[in-house]
Amino acid sequence: MEDSVDLRLDQWRAERPDLPLGAMGIIGRVQRAALIFERELRDHFAAHDLQIGEFDMLATLLRSGPPYRLTAGHLVASSMKTSGAITNRIDHLVAKQLVTRDVDPDNRRRVLIALTETGKELVDRIVDCHVALEERLLEGMEPQARDDLTRLLRTLLITLGDTAPLK
Repeated sequence: MEDSVDLRLDQWRAERPDLPLGAMGIIGRVQRAALIFERELRDHFAAHDLQIGEFDMLATLLRSGPPYRLTAGHLVASSMKTSGAITNRIDHLVAKQLVTRDVDPDNRRRVLIALTETGKELVDRIVDCHVALEERLLEGMEPQARDDLTRLLRTLLITLGDTAPLK
């Protein structure tokens, strides 16, 4: 069985048989999988009146544990997005009454973003559906293949410089 990347690689082989295509095949497949995942996640979160980035922010706040509050700077650092993009997300979530934005009483230069009770209830409910969707997206892979893919992708990310921050 062939995937959509195989067709493109066959075309390159016919046109430019001199090219080494191994890396192109890997990167093409990672990109295609990411596009499919993103489409599925976008549709899933849209059903809950959320965008992917908004869910990510709510989930980050929930994972932080009680009191479910982080600085805006921490949210920027954890998201790989610009501060302007994060501010926009925060604005949308404040308007939906899912988070609050307050000046830190201990340091007036910092802004604290916190889940509202409504926001916590929503993200708690959606995360179960989110995990079920991710399981469905990977259900065609055997457990050992998932473990192998996890190991290989972790190695790839580390070699690309994407390492966990120091604790």
